[in-house]
Amino acid sequence: MTSPPTLSIRHLAAGYGAIRVIDDLTLDVPAGSRVALLGRNGMGKTTLLASLMGLTRRFHGEVLLDARDISGLSTTARAAAGLGYVPQTRDIFASLTVEENLVAGLKGRPRSAVGEAYAMFPRLADRKKNLGTQLSGGEQQMLSTARTLLGQPSILLLDEPLEGLAPVICDELMASLIALTQDRSMTTILVEQQIDRALDYADVVLIIEHGHIAWSGQASAMREDPSLVDRYLGVGVH
Repeated sequence: MTSPPTLSIRHLAAGYGAIRVIDDLTLDVPAGSRVALLGRNGMGKTTLLASLMGLTRRFHGEVLLDARDISGLSTTARAAAGLGYVPQTRDIFASLTVEENLVAGLKGRPRSAVGEAYAMFPRLADRKKNLGTQLSGGEQQMLSTARTLLGQPSILLLDEPLEGLAPVICDELMASLIALTQDRSMTTILVEQQIDRALDYADVVLIIEHGHIAWSGQASAMREDPSLVDRYLGVGVH
C-alpha cells in the first residue's frame, strides 16, 4: 500500500481580510498519523484547516505535500492533490438524495463505488433515497464524511465532526473513522472539542494558541498529565 504524503507547513500566516489568525506557523505532519488539533475557541483551529484547503487569505508561507508546494493551488486542485476536507458546516446538498450526494463525491470513479460509503456507514444505505433535509444531524455528518472519503483523499481534515451529535452516533462515527484510517493508512487531522474522544482517536496532539502551535506530543503523554490539558484547554479528561 502506498504511504500517504507528508504534510508540511512552513511559516504560514493566513486569515481573513486584513486579520491574521494563523501567524508564522511551522509544522510537519508525518505520513499515516492521526492528529488531534486542540485549543480553546478562537485560537485558529478551523482557520488552519481552511488555510490548508486554500479557503483563507495567505499572507506568506508554504503548504507542501511531500515537498511539493501547493500554496498557490486552488481548493479544487488541492483536493485533486490528495486533501479531503469535512467542514464543521457539513455542506451537503440539501435538495439532493443521499445517493446523489455521494455520486457528487466520486470524482470520476464508477457509480458502483458508492457502495463503499454504505459499507462505511450502513445507516446511509437505509436512507439512500432520502433528501439531505430529511436526515438527522448525525446522518448529515456521516454523509459529508462518506462523500469526502469517496474521493480517496490521502490526508483527511475533519472539523468538529461530533458537534451536536448524540453519544451513540459519536461512537458509531468515531469507530468508522478509526477503522478507515487504519485500513487505508490515511493521515488525518481532527479538530474536536470532546477531548476524551480526540485523545482516544489520535496518536499525536497539537495544541494551537493564537495561531501558533503551543504544544505538541503524543496523545498518551497528554492523557497521563492532566495539568497539560488544564493549562492549555481548561477542561478535564477521564
